[in-house]
Amino acid sequence: MQLNEVVVIDAVRTPFGRSGEKGIFWKTRGEDLAVPLLKALIERNPPLKPHMIEDSIWGVTNQVKELASTLGRMITMLADWGWEIPGCSIDRMCASGLTAIGFGATYIASGMADCIIAGGVEHLGHVPMGFMRDHHPRAVEVMGDPSALVMGQTAENIHDRFPEFTREKADTYAMESQKKAHSAITSGKMKDMIIPIEAELADGSRIMADMDQQPRPGTTMEALAGLKPVFRENGRVTAGNSSGLNDGACAALLMSRQKADEMGLKPAMRWVASAAAAVDPRIMGIAPVPATEKALQKTGLKMADIDIVEINEAFAVQVLYCLDRLGLEWNDPRVNPWGGALAYGHPLAASGPRLTAFLCGLFKENPAAKYGLTTMCVGRGQGYSIIWENLAGH
Repeated sequence: MQLNEVVVIDAVRTPFGRSGEKGIFWKTRGEDLAVPLLKALIERNPPLKPHMIEDSIWGVTNQVKELASTLGRMITMLADWGWEIPGCSIDRMCASGLTAIGFGATYIASGMADCIIAGGVEHLGHVPMGFMRDHHPRAVEVMGDPSALVMGQTAENIHDRFPEFTREKADTYAMESQKKAHSAITSGKMKDMIIPIEAELADGSRIMADMDQQPRPGTTMEALAGLKPVFRENGRVTAGNSSGLNDGACAALLMSRQKADEMGLKPAMRWVASAAAAVDPRIMGIAPVPATEKALQKTGLKMADIDIVEINEAFAVQVLYCLDRLGLEWNDPRVNPWGGALAYGHPLAASGPRLTAFLCGLFKENPAAKYGLTTMCVGRGQGYSIIWENLAGH
């Protein structure tokens, strides 16, 4: 069976807010972060019309409270698209949104659809990680030990098992991520992808949120060194070398290449391959390595062929491990050129689509780049990777 070519036409996101009362989205519901993105993808891509969207696939890690009720379907109605647009929600924890994009791509590749919106949303201020979870009595037994349930402890476990990745190296990587993010933000790289969201703050004032709240551009090694470990006494994982708790959403418009050509829409990149892999849940952060190796194997490509790498920075130590095992230097210029989740934050299911949006922008900026990778680790010991081909300027 011949697969259809699948392309990303566009990708947009909200600014990412800090979770909690000081966050820009404290009084904004999770669904109301996703709805403006649906509308924006239509507005930015004429002649696309809502009735052409054949499915709305959304990653949502914590599917309770406002993020329940099959959010992917609900938001199509909240966007005033009528009753005819189907939708669903899927959960692969942190990679829920990247999996939504991967599933959407295979859906189109198989010929079962021509046009899909896939994305991810999380509101950790309203629906905290692990909220209302009821773990099976054997959960700890099958995952190895209780540390597998706490992502920060899994990062400490990587430090334990691979002591060459020191706290100082983790802090150094985190500071560089902040620097790269600040450079990207101040030079306007975020403007094309961020859709401003009107939001009411905790004090009742209203703002038009159009900038990420999490980045700390003044971060220094001295400040990072002074932070106390969060997850273990005498540990190495701190608030500075971990991603933040955040609220936000991101979505991508996927189409068959044939449909895009018929409509005169210019694709940004082509889906090449997706792969999921699983590892010891106690060191879940290493899983991008086997997931990426599997994706490369499916395509016959090697890491040397990958011109841009967008890896989700859940914790600095797991990124250091993954880059090392994939044969990359910690400061390889191909990796997260605009910074990563250590600076922007990690609203779980929204982060994979955010990697996709960044890669679209980076491909446009680097027309000579041919292949890119989006990859991330997943709680409970999984990794998810997608390889893309640059179509910008081609």
